Amino acid sequence: MKNVKIFLSTEAKKVFEYLNQESEHSKTERSILKAVRYKIDLVKINPHYGDPISKILMPKEYIEKYNITNLFRVELPNFWRMLYTIKGDKIEVI
Repeated sequence: MKNVKIFLSTEAKKVFEYLNQESEHSKTERSILKAVRYKIDLVKINPHYGDPISKILMPKEYIEKYNITNLFRVELPNFWRMLYTIKGDKIEVI
């Protein structure tokens, strides 16, 4: 198994920090944060864990901003989603 590194985009860091802060007071945020951590562990084991998003459906903003050529989606509780891209041995959560 390859050593896979996970990085968070600036926006993902902000959301992760928000979830960390609010999880102390909110059951909803706590469940989402727990799911994010669990799904990141699954992605580390299998980078192709998420549902691939077709290239024609990838937002142009993400292609330009993050210079991506692939995009995967993972479903989270309360209709949240985690999007990530694979760049060699690095995975960036966007």
